[in-house]
Amino acid sequence: MKQTSGFKSGGPTLSLLILGAVGWSGLWAEPVAIVNGVEIERAVLEAYTQSRLQKPATEASEAERALVLQELTDIYLLTTQPRAKELAAEERLEAQAELQYRGLLTQAVASDYVSSNPASEAEILAAYEAQNQAAPSLQFKARHILVETQAAATDLIAQLDDGADFTKLAELNSTGPSGPNGGDLGWFTPNQMVKPFSDAVAALEDGEFSPAPVQTQFGWHVILREDSRENEAPSLDSVRDALKQRVEQQKFQSYIQSLRSAYQAGE
Repeated sequence: MKQTSGFKSGGPTLSLLILGAVGWSGLWAEPVAIVNGVEIERAVLEAYTQSRLQKPATEASEAERALVLQELTDIYLLTTQPRAKELAAEERLEAQAELQYRGLLTQAVASDYVSSNPASEAEILAAYEAQNQAAPSLQFKARHILVETQAAATDLIAQLDDGADFTKLAELNSTGPSGPNGGDLGWFTPNQMVKPFSDAVAALEDGEFSPAPVQTQFGWHVILREDSRENEAPSLDSVRDALKQRVEQQKFQSYIQSLRSAYQAGE
């Protein structure tokens, strides 16, 4: 059989004989095959098909179905051998199987809780308003010159006091990635910068450079605040999906916390 959709085909196997016997019309009936006395149920085949092909079994081609069933049959052949039964009794494998089961069940429970407790429009709006209230009120446009020592930064400020061009000084002296662009940082909100830097920018007036060097973990900065403007909030529609997800995550975390509290109270 020719290789299809990334699956490797082998010679005739039990799965292909089964396909010939049941025909495609009965492929999805329960069970779809019996391997060493163990039934492969339709639900298992559909779940495996979805996992392997990333699409529903009903959308799979005949060749894809054949290869999926071949793989699944091989899995059942291996796991129904006497040695497989012995290995299944080992504590390590039992623990791994338990963890996988609990993990899958946890995902199912979480998904079910979220779908049963979706974020309401009022909750999304409240989250939107809270986000806007917490957002900085201003944006700044600034340039900076980053150097390694305080003395170097102090010397640059002296040159600026004497009328030197900030952009040219940045191009010649800044060790930061914005140096070749004259130290241009574009527009940003204070929470996008480390606190000593954002505090220094906020303390300046538009068109003013820092009167003293500003130290951060990156080195010493000389900062020019070029401009400022009101920080416009994004539209509700543009952040609705993210807010909905955040609200639902918060509700689920609250649900988990309630379970923890009830469990601890019962101890």
